[in-house]
Amino acid sequence: MKNLFITGGALLLGAYSAGCVPKAALHTEVESAAIRGAEESGANEVPVASLYLQYAKEEVEYATTMHANGDKEEAESMLLRAQADAELAVVLARQAAEKVDAEAAVERVRVLRSENK
Repeated sequence: MKNLFITGGALLLGAYSAGCVPKAALHTEVESAAIRGAEESGANEVPVASLYLQYAKEEVEYATTMHANGDKEEAESMLLRAQADAELAVVLARQAAEKVDAEAAVERVRVLRSENK
């Protein structure tokens, strides 16, 4: 019985190393959601935000390739970087929108002041 267990384990190990056992899929849902969030926040319209959004997309693609080549640690690290870049794109897009709003408010104040003189 003991030999059967060892033999079965050796077969399983051999099958896994030969690639017969399916590899775990790389989960990119969080990064994909962060990229969608950046796109929805208008990152494509802000040059610097657009750059980080593009970085995030490329990093997800690169992570997928690295994972397929068996480099799982590097793939996970690249996914973290992609998520950070996508989140930075969101922040930069929002900052640009807030700047436009602030400039419009300053202009309204100027107009009101000039009308009240």
